[in-house]
This record gives sequence, structure tokens and C-alpha cells, in this order.
Amino acid sequence: MKKGLMLAGFTFSFLAAATAQQVKYTVGNNNWDADSLGNHRAVVTFNGTDKVARVVIPWRRRDEHPELKRIIIQDAQTQKKITNVKTLVLNREQGDICFEPASGKGNYYIYYLPYKNEGRSNYPRGVYLTPEQTADNNWLQSVTATIKPNAIVKELEAVDAFNTFYPMEVIATVAEQQQLLLKHPAAGYLVFPEDRQFPIKMTDDLPQRWIQKGPSQAFAGEADKGEYYTFQLGVYARNEMKDVQISFADLTSTTGKTIPAAQLNCINTNGTTYDAQPFANKVNVAAGKIQAMWCGIDVPQTATPGTYKGIVTIKAADMPAMPVRLTLTVTNKLAVNSGFNEPWKQTRLKWLNSTLAQDNAVIAPYTALELKDSVISLLGRKVGINKDGFPAQIQTFFTPEMTSLSTQAKNIFTEPVHFHFTSAATGKDLKWESQGWQITSKDAGKISWKAINTTAGLQMEVNASLEFDGFIDYTVKVTALDEVGLKEITMHLPFDKGAAKYMMGLNQKGGVRPEKIDWKWDVKSKNQDGAWIGDVNAGLQFTLRDENYVRPLNTNFYLQKPLLLPTSWGNGDKGGITIGEKGKAILVNSYSGERTMHKGDVLYYNFHLIITPFHPVNTDFQWATRFYHKYNNLDSIKATGATVVNIHHGNEINPWINYPFIEWKKMKDYIDVAHSKGLKVKIYNTVRELSDHAWETFPLRSLGHEVYSPGKGGGFSWLQEHVGKDYIAAWFVPEFKDAAIINSGMNRWHNYYVEGMNWLVQNVGIDGIYLDDVAFDRITMKRIKRVLTQDGHPGIIDLHSANQYNKTDGFINSGMLYMEHFPYLNRLWFGEYFDYENNDPDFFLTEVSGIPFGLMGEMLQDGGNQWRGMVYGMTNRMPWTENSDPRPIWKVWDDFGMQGTKMIGYWVDNNPVKTNNPLVPATIYKKDGAVLISLASWAKEDTTIKLSIDWKALGIDPAKAVITAPDIRNFQQGQVFDKDAAIPVAKNKGWLLIIR
Repeated sequence: MKKGLMLAGFTFSFLAAATAQQVKYTVGNNNWDADSLGNHRAVVTFNGTDKVARVVIPWRRRDEHPELKRIIIQDAQTQKKITNVKTLVLNREQGDICFEPASGKGNYYIYYLPYKNEGRSNYPRGVYLTPEQTADNNWLQSVTATIKPNAIVKELEAVDAFNTFYPMEVIATVAEQQQLLLKHPAAGYLVFPEDRQFPIKMTDDLPQRWIQKGPSQAFAGEADKGEYYTFQLGVYARNEMKDVQISFADLTSTTGKTIPAAQLNCINTNGTTYDAQPFANKVNVAAGKIQAMWCGIDVPQTATPGTYKGIVTIKAADMPAMPVRLTLTVTNKLAVNSGFNEPWKQTRLKWLNSTLAQDNAVIAPYTALELKDSVISLLGRKVGINKDGFPAQIQTFFTPEMTSLSTQAKNIFTEPVHFHFTSAATGKDLKWESQGWQITSKDAGKISWKAINTTAGLQMEVNASLEFDGFIDYTVKVTALDEVGLKEITMHLPFDKGAAKYMMGLNQKGGVRPEKIDWKWDVKSKNQDGAWIGDVNAGLQFTLRDENYVRPLNTNFYLQKPLLLPTSWGNGDKGGITIGEKGKAILVNSYSGERTMHKGDVLYYNFHLIITPFHPVNTDFQWATRFYHKYNNLDSIKATGATVVNIHHGNEINPWINYPFIEWKKMKDYIDVAHSKGLKVKIYNTVRELSDHAWETFPLRSLGHEVYSPGKGGGFSWLQEHVGKDYIAAWFVPEFKDAAIINSGMNRWHNYYVEGMNWLVQNVGIDGIYLDDVAFDRITMKRIKRVLTQDGHPGIIDLHSANQYNKTDGFINSGMLYMEHFPYLNRLWFGEYFDYENNDPDFFLTEVSGIPFGLMGEMLQDGGNQWRGMVYGMTNRMPWTENSDPRPIWKVWDDFGMQGTKMIGYWVDNNPVKTNNPLVPATIYKKDGAVLISLASWAKEDTTIKLSIDWKALGIDPAKAVITAPDIRNFQQGQVFDKDAAIPVAKNKGWLLIIR
């Protein structure tokens, strides 16, 4: 800045005066192409006759180093670019610019933040253009120091209202800031109370608005009865401030009525976490920085209208407290829905601390837990508890077909789950003693218990719980009572071989379990901390954690926030997992290596178990529920035969990613019409990233890294110009210029998300949600399912995932990553980058189909392989890709009558229809007097097969049976086969055959 003033020292007196000039700020209606000229311009009027125009623009820019960014000047009359330009001073406060007024008197546009988008269209890099020299040398020589400013700034214009810097991003000058500080020489910090309609956006600069207003110890506002009224306390730290706290006194009216202090809060310091725990945050403010403290007043609906006064006190460690007089006028009007229907008033910040749907109420189709002796029963499963608190046995009761429950138990373990602590001194395992386990809490949806186990020098405190969906949470706290040297600490999961056929996780794609696994922790590059092992109708996911576990980022961003290595299980580089045959079991041996525990040391060997399947497969839902995945004319959608419309983001009724609240009236109108036509509507909405159009963007930014992840910034121009730095730019929709920011993981935004979904159900009538990968855990998923299915709403949830088994996602299987959500899903759509051509049937079964978990799915990448898909009851989904048209298959379903059929997969040993080639498996859909046979080939070349049919099991007289291949567009040509015919099967294709 000083350098700029020195370069143009001859105009210093004018520039100083220009700094104080008041400029008119306006917004356009996208009057120019921002992607080539930038989002901001000065409209300059030249009324002289000289060949050189000179203007001083007091733009007060918040961006750094304006001198490194290009200036583009355009003739307003001709729209032509002015090439003869000379910049005298470019700094954050002002620009002193000379140019040739090509059309003489009139207006000229000076664009001062031009950029170009580089990179992928949905992940752009906004690159600001660097200065260029286009002026003619003769003209440059005509620009002398004697030229006085002869043009004036008419207005500073943003391309639209969303891009304006006014008023909270118009910076104060250095001189103004110095004058402010001179007026308050003893203050360690200054407070600027601010209205909710002007969210504080800058942390490094004081806004000019605050210079004009000055600091204050008073704030006044007006609220309706029942409204959640918000306001800000802007804290400017002259000196470093530690542990900034806000406390509230009762608000009292002149008539003695009160709004209790308990009705006031500061979201920056206190609240409720996403899992219903008390939230407390320590706010520190570095010297010279600004911190917005967002406060809320939950005005009671019964409040007596009038004026209420009280004190809000700001206190930081080792600094004097500062009282702020608060005056709130409560009107006689009753707020609608607490003001939540007017989110631009920041009323929904209350949602950050919501506990909606946190109860343990059982969600259909699950049943209440039943405890008898030491066995807990749940839908299709039983868990026996051993004396030490660990599972003695886990059983499942699903048929191999996965379409119903069985009375025949299938054991998952050969013996109880157990730990081995091996003494370094003797090389022998320590012997543990247990006092038995005790129930600590019990309700229909969750049973918790604890056990204390002891051995020489060690105590093991086990706290565990089982929920109605089959999720088991273990917290295993090991405390050293004396110094103990340990050669090894291991946990054994001894799988029954009959429940260990398949596996995914630990560097293994889904499929048949390898004979041996030898895996080591690698959290920097691998999002891996467990595996799923099982058969189609019995399995278990295990994951290893400690007390410091934080959910990593996913979907392209794992490397920016990876797993934390568990101190216990990882033990530096000593920990790992081996899997292999040992006696009658397939033993999962989770080891952590040699260590010494000193007296008082504590280690947490926490782990999760998820018992699969979750429920029987609902085949009738699959046949009847047909998704149309695009915003389109409803009559056109109805004509396709689809029954459910998925409204993605990036369209006129849902333009903003994960923020479906701005155009909600249009969305409601669309849904109302859809319902009148017998269609259901689901919307795209998740929390992995959040649109920059969210009303709460800057209140959320005031929370530090609680909601938004730290990052290197960049991305689309709006983010760089208004968010500034320290964020991760996410998905971008060019048509709407919607730029999202990556969410940090598990935080209070999930409370808002649950409340928002509840609002959408109640006010918009959505029938469910489409999840595009997920950045929350099962706690939030349960809450979402509860609010979506309340009052008889269908609450359909389908989950799409791009294949996460790659470098940027940390080589995790999508099924592993999202298995905790599977109990609440209605369908899978796995997904982009899934290879349906070059993987075997076991990969389809475990990673794509959903069947071992009680789900069914659809295919996406390149339209899927429709022959292989039908072996698992899958089609593609219309009309997301050009070649994804499931209507020919839907027609077969309707013509055959798939409703009520029994699906018997090729994986079922007693399937009545088999082929003589294991690379061409057969799945059947059976009903009285008829069967639909799906054949698909994984053979490396064209082949022929013969069918082996148990006619009695089918209930069909072979003498009267006819095998027909119906004519199916883009699938097969119709023909009839003899019962003993050799059926030709093309490579990567198959048949749909009907026997009647």
C-alpha cells in the first residue's frame, strides 16, 4: 500500500481525500459476462475533452494484492475494449487509473477482478488474470504527472446481488482504522453489535460500516412472539483473546415480565452435538482478527408484548468483561413456525442444537429387542453375551434366498469373541477373571451392558450396546494398575466357515474371501479399519476404533482428512490384521504388537460389529418402485411407467446443492401435481458439501472448522472473493453458478439437516431423499428415517455411490463405507466407476447387488450390464445416461407378473434351475405355473449351456412346459427353446427365459 502511494506521490493529497469519498454501490442483472470480465466493475463517467482520462476508484477491496490482477476497461457505448490503459496505483483501498476515452464523453466500465475458469467444469479453478501491457507507447508518453483526475466514479456495480461486497465486505482504510484505535487507546478489544441481516463476513478487515457506526455496548432488535431472534456481536481483538465467553442475564420488561436467560444462547460457544451430547467450544481470537459471535433469543410464544432489556456480557481470559445492553421489543404478532419459514432472518440457526428424533424408537421393519437370559433377539438375528461382556455367539435366521426368515439358525462364530494379552516376561497369555456383565439401560431399540474383567496388573472395562438394526458398539477401556510388559494384544473373531465365504475390505474388493490376509495399517493413504466377512444370509462387519476416532472425508477428499491411527490397535506401525483358517474357524486376528503399559496408562480397544443381513429382501418393492432420475415434465415421466421421480440438484426447483429451501414453493407445486398423478417425488439432499447460497454460510463460517473443513481455498470466483481462504471447494454447477464447500464431517450441521428434512416433509411433501454418497453416520441416518416416515409418509431413501476403491477415496469399498446406513435404505445405486464387465459374479453379489444385506439395487456406469443385472433383479435407471432405458425389462416384469414371485438366486444350493456352466449362473423368479429364468454369462467367450431343471420343485409338468425367450428390445430376439436344447449365450450377455 505504501509502495503504491510512493509511485504516485504527486497525487497523495487527492488520494487521501478520495479515500473518504462515498461511493454508490449497485447490483446488475447479469448485465455482462462475468466469466470473462469478472463479477465487479466501476462505472466511470468522463466529461472532459482530453485524450487521457484519469479516475481514482475508492473500491475498498477485501482481496489481497490487487496490483497482481488485471484491469479491463470497456467503452460503454461501443462495448469495445480500451487498450490504452496505464495504472498508476492499485492497492486494496483504491485504484488510480488512466485510460484513453475512445468515445469521448460518456460512461466507461472498469472491471477489476476478471478471471477465467480452468480445470473440470464441475471442479473449476478460478484463475485471476494477471496484468497485461496493451497500451501504445506514444499514448503512454502522453500520460504525464500533470494530468488531474478528470473522471468520476458513478457507481461500483456487482454483476448481481449475490456477488455484491456491500456493505459487510467494503473494507475500512488504514487511516480510518488508525483513527478508530486512537479513539479507544486502552481497549484490548472492541465490540460491534450487528443486525442479523448483515452477517459478518471478514475476519481480517474492519468493514467501513463499522467505522461509520463505531463500536457500541448496546444493541436493539424487534421480534415476534415465538420467534428465534438472532443477532451478532462482532469482536475485534486488538490483543489476542483467549476463551471468549458470552453470558446472558434475564430480559425484563417495564411491567416485570421476563424472558429467562436460559432462552438465550451463543452458538459459537455452547449447544448440543449431533449425537445429543453437550457442546462446548473454546473461541480464541488472534490479535488483529474479527470474530462474529452469533447469539439467539428463543422468544416464548406466551411472551407478553413489550420492550425487554438485559445485559449480555463478553468475557475473555485475563481481560476485562464488557457488558452490552440488549433491548428487545416483542410485538403482538405470533411468529409462524418460530420464524423458520423466513430463513434469511437466520432463524434456523436454532436447528444447530436440535435433538429432534434422537430417541431409540424402533424403525420399521425392525422389531423391539428381546432379552432372555444372556441372549438378545432382534429381527432375524440373535446375540448371546459371554460372561466377560463379549459375544458368545451370533446367529442369523434368514433363508438362503434372502426373501424370508427361517427357523434354522446359522452360526457366525465357532467360539466366543475374545482378547489375548500375552506377557512379555513369560510368553504366556494372562488369565482374566470376570465378575459377569450387567444391563445398564434397556429399551425397545437399544440394550446396553457393562463388564469388568481383571488380570495381573490390568483392568478391562467393557461397555457395549446392541441396537435394533444389528449394530453393536464396544468401548473396551484397558487400564494399567501396575507396569505391565506385553508381547502382544490381540482380539480374535473366530468365524464359522459357513459364514465366511465372502469378504470385502482390507485391500480386498468384494468377492470370495482369499485363503490368507495379512494387512497393516496405512491411514495416510487407506481408509481402511475393518472388513465385512460373511455369506449371503449371515455375515459381520467389524471396524477397529479408539477414543480419538474422527470420521474422515470421502468422495475424492480422503487424503485431505484421513483416518487417525488408533493408538491402541495401530501402536505405531506394529498393528495389523491377519485372516486365515485355524482349526474349525476362519480366524480374524487383530493384533497390536509389543508394548509396555505404565501404571495409570489407558488404552481403548474399541470396535464395532454390524450383523448382516438386516432384513429380508423386498422383491415386490423392487418390481413396483421404478425411479425416474431427472427433473422433467410429469406427464412424460408418468408415460414411461416410472413411479418415483428423483429430483437432482441443479434445476429450477432444486437449484442449490444440499440446500433445497430457497425454491421450495416451486418444489411444492411440482410435488403436489406429481401426487395428483400417482407419482412420488424424492429430492437430492445430503451433507457432504453445502451450497454457497445457504443463508447460513457466514454464521457457519464463524464456527471455525466445526462445519466447514480446513483447506487451501480456491475454486469458483465467488468462493475466493467472499469466503476468502481456509476451505475446500467442492461440486460446482455451471448453469446456476452454484459453488459448494466441503463439510467437515460430524458436527451440528447434522442437527440442522434433520430439522430441515422434517420441514421439507411437513411443508413441501417430499416422499424421501436421494443420497449421493454420505458424509454422516448412522445416528443421523436413523433420525432422518424417523422424520421421513412420520405420520405415514413413505420415507424412501436410495443411496448412490461412485466406486470409492481408488487413491483419492482411500481404497475403501462403497459397501464397507456405507454399511452402517444399509438398514435404513430402500435401494442402492452403485454406481459410477463400477465395472460391470470385468468383474466376476461374486463382486456383483457382494459390492453391487445389496442382497447379502437385505437390499436390492440398480446399475449406473455406462448403463450397466442388463443381462448380468437381472441375475440380481437389477436394471439400470432411466434416463441418467443415454443407454440407460429399463423400460423393455419393466415390460417383461409386467407381462410376466413379477409381483408376488419368489426370487431364488444362483447362490442358493437347491435352486431348481441350474446350468452346466458355473460361469453362466441362473436366477429364477418363480410363481404358480410359471418361472422367469435369468441367465448371464461371465465366460470369456461365446458359449452354450444346458439347463438342469427340477420340474417337481417348480411345480410344472415338463410334458406341457414351453421355454420361451420373449422378444425384448435391445436385449434379445424372441424364440422358443426345446427343454433339452443347447442354448447359445454370447459373451457378457444372457437370456430371460419364461417357462409356463
